[in-house]
Amino acid sequence: MGWLCTFKAVNPVFWAYMGIAFALGFSVIGAAWGIFLTGSSIVGAGVKAPRISSKNLVSIIFCEAVAIYGVILAIIMANKIEGVADFTMPAVPTGNQAQMVAAGLNLFGVGMSVGFSNLFCGVCVGVSGSGCALGDAQRPELFVKMLIVEIFGSALGLFGIIVGLIQANGTNFPKA
Repeated sequence: MGWLCTFKAVNPVFWAYMGIAFALGFSVIGAAWGIFLTGSSIVGAGVKAPRISSKNLVSIIFCEAVAIYGVILAIIMANKIEGVADFTMPAVPTGNQAQMVAAGLNLFGVGMSVGFSNLFCGVCVGVSGSGCALGDAQRPELFVKMLIVEIFGSALGLFGIIVGLIQANGTNFPKA
């Protein structure tokens, strides 16, 4: 008996819920990390140039959008699990049992891909938002240029949610 036997014995619904937890958890961590990076720079640079405090809040909104992406996909994933029958893992799953195992592991993969893309998106938006705030405090003409870089960083989260939607679209749990 090794680790492979242990992982094979785990209910696929558990893997699906772990995927939901990863999608939601890593997205929120990414958003919080980005807000931390951006917010501290806005507060610090706001001492020198108070005018930047309001217009650089756009960076905070971009970071918060990352968490919303995770919530949206977590809701979509949770709706896929509705009405799942009781499950016991056979030695070789066939039919509905095999479909249930595939669906559970697929949702786990969806959660991992969405969660990690949103985690790194939040960090990217936070770092670029921090640079935007500091650059805007020094030279106001840099704001629009830095904001464009930040928008491209925010697109990483959109790419992650699109990939997650495509992955989750093929997932079907057998009905009870």
